Amino acid sequence: MKTNPGRFFEDYRLGETIRHAVPRTISGGERALYHALYPARHALYSSDEFARSCGLDRAPIDDMAAFHIVFGKSVPDISLNAVANLGYAEARWLRPVFEGDTLTASSEVIGLKQNSSGKTGVVYVRTTGRNQHGQAVMEFCRWVMVRKRDSDAPAPDPVVPDLAPAVAASDLAIPPGLDFTGYDFTLAGEPHRLSDYAPGEIIDHVDGVTLEEAEHMMATRLWQNTSKTHFDATPRADGKRLIYGGHVISMARALSFNGLANAQCVAAINAGAHANPCFAGDTVRAWSEVLETAATDAPGVGAIRLRLVATKGGDAGALRGEDGKYLPDVLLDLDYWALMPV
Repeated sequence: MKTNPGRFFEDYRLGETIRHAVPRTISGGERALYHALYPARHALYSSDEFARSCGLDRAPIDDMAAFHIVFGKSVPDISLNAVANLGYAEARWLRPVFEGDTLTASSEVIGLKQNSSGKTGVVYVRTTGRNQHGQAVMEFCRWVMVRKRDSDAPAPDPVVPDLAPAVAASDLAIPPGLDFTGYDFTLAGEPHRLSDYAPGEIIDHVDGVTLEEAEHMMATRLWQNTSKTHFDATPRADGKRLIYGGHVISMARALSFNGLANAQCVAAINAGAHANPCFAGDTVRAWSEVLETAATDAPGVGAIRLRLVATKGGDAGALRGEDGKYLPDVLLDLDYWALMPV
């Protein structure tokens, strides 16, 4: 058989490394389409001149766009037969990605655990994206619920990796040359600097975007993400296409500009969960909670740790019910670090 039906849970082996196909050379088209699909306005990624004023050679592509490209490389081998992408941890952006860079990706299987139903299992992987020089540009762990081909196939011994609850501020990779001492707050869009934010503060990002079927499928194709659940409505009992969780992440991150315009670089994802499924017609809104702030060694650059929550109608600050479970309107719960002028 020459076609590829994708891997099922019983096809994974603990410790194996999977090299993913199809290198991708980045052009200005990725930036233009990213800004067309999401209301992305962070100045460092919009303007070469602004980026140069901050010590970079030119504007990189948005950090989440780079993430989606690397993530998309892994899909045919990791999540083609996924029921859902469940979470993220230990994600770090290690160097910026610029137009002309060529990205490749590989994943190591770091955990396997069959679910009690015997019909699915959870696969844990650590994925690394590299540029044409072999330099790692990012790495992240994720875990995915994957269907079994044969429910009677024997289950592997369960191994759940011990993942750090958060990336330490001291382990954040600062883009070489980044310097916010001459940062232009007017051009960036807001006057707020790191010292203006306090742990525990809740920021309602106010705006909302109603998701369209064509747009989320275009975005997912842009990242060469081939997961069947985003395109084929027949496998789900409700006959709906599940919106790629990364689409929700990028939408929420873009909406967070209103209140966090100076949270420029995404430096790490500490933890993330797609709390409830998202479908076309849902209106995504977002709020953020400030978790902590930290200094860095780069001139004028600080780090802010944020909880970014995407909802389809819930109140800002509302996350879980009395039972401890996510409220039904919560779509995304993302704990991440960003770089901001002090």
